[in-house]
Amino acid sequence: MRADAARNLSTVLRTGARLLAEDPSTSVAAIANAAGVDRTTVHRRFASREALLTAVFQAKLDSAEQVLDEARLTEAPVPVALHRYAEGIIPVSREWPVDTARLMQQDPDAHQRRQGQSERLNDFLQRAVDEGFLRSDVPLEWVRAILDQLVASAAHQCPDLAPPQAADIVVDTFLNGLGKA
Repeated sequence: MRADAARNLSTVLRTGARLLAEDPSTSVAAIANAAGVDRTTVHRRFASREALLTAVFQAKLDSAEQVLDEARLTEAPVPVALHRYAEGIIPVSREWPVDTARLMQQDPDAHQRRQGQSERLNDFLQRAVDEGFLRSDVPLEWVRAILDQLVASAAHQCPDLAPPQAADIVVDTFLNGLGKA
């Protein structure tokens, strides 16, 4: 793929993620216009609006997968891995604000991929409990919900915070709010 075509594709996907997060019924024409490309450029690459939506979701899943890999959830000390995860996933949440839940209903492969990512994070949180960083008397589902909300809040409610600063706050709040008494 030519460099300009790759740049256009990246711009279309990121613009699509932003606009679809704001309004899930956004048209391909509106996305193309906001991305600064011809509608035909988008249609040449994506046969339908659903194909564009799938590509946006796949790009978000790719980014999340990279964050999970780089966080080293199974090897790094729990606080370090947690910080790496938060520092990486906050920009992903900002860059790809579109909700993947909708795709999960339509695309079994994407659902399975997202489920695998979720399991990796849940396994890490169980490791944090097992190693004494988190209380064992709190349901893991609750722990996960709190982490997800802290990340979402840092990403979207505090957009001016740089990812390292936002991760500091997320990790401190998470470990001290749920840490062993």
